[in-house]
Amino acid sequence: MTDFAAARTHMVDGQVRISDVTDLRILWALQTIERERFVPADKRDLAYVDFDMPVAQGRCLMKPRVLAKLLQVAAIQSTDRVLDVGCGSGYSAAVLARIAAQVVALEENPELAAQARAACAGESNVEVVTGRLADGYSAAAPYDVIVLEGATEVEPDSLLRQLSDGGRLVCILGGDFSAKAMLYTRSGTEVGGRPVFDAAAGVLPGFGKPAVFAF
Repeated sequence: MTDFAAARTHMVDGQVRISDVTDLRILWALQTIERERFVPADKRDLAYVDFDMPVAQGRCLMKPRVLAKLLQVAAIQSTDRVLDVGCGSGYSAAVLARIAAQVVALEENPELAAQARAACAGESNVEVVTGRLADGYSAAAPYDVIVLEGATEVEPDSLLRQLSDGGRLVCILGGDFSAKAMLYTRSGTEVGGRPVFDAAAGVLPGFGKPAVFAF
């Protein structure tokens, strides 16, 4: 039988801390949230392994160290409202709930959204909503932070418009091994972005490059 508590500690110490994640709030959240509750039953023994964990057809939970690094780059404050785009089965939303004031967790797969609602039922500051990921969730905008739980092959313009002044968006830009984690920041009407570290993840639905037809 897997010792999940020991596996969780090994994940934090052996994957996350050594990746220069020093924010104690993020480390505490990762240490206290039972990741095995957010993965399919037949994969629970692998819940803390360093790879993208499949949770549905074409959808994965990001590697813990990549998620942790993105959240650290976003510099989330305890008063922030966060939009979690592509929350999947809810793990990222649960982590965010421990470090932010309010989390709106957006998912377009109805089965994953139902799983996220059930798994995050104990987190009073998480609201799971459904809708097209690429559209964001303007009903609760603006957001202090937006996190994409996967990669995008195009700049997420519709999401950037939902940031508050001073708001930050973090994502992985690119769909191959040359992809980069990006930090976008809004200042007034202007938005600037810069790469922050190398990373890769599966492309979220609606965030792929448009098909190009050759004649």
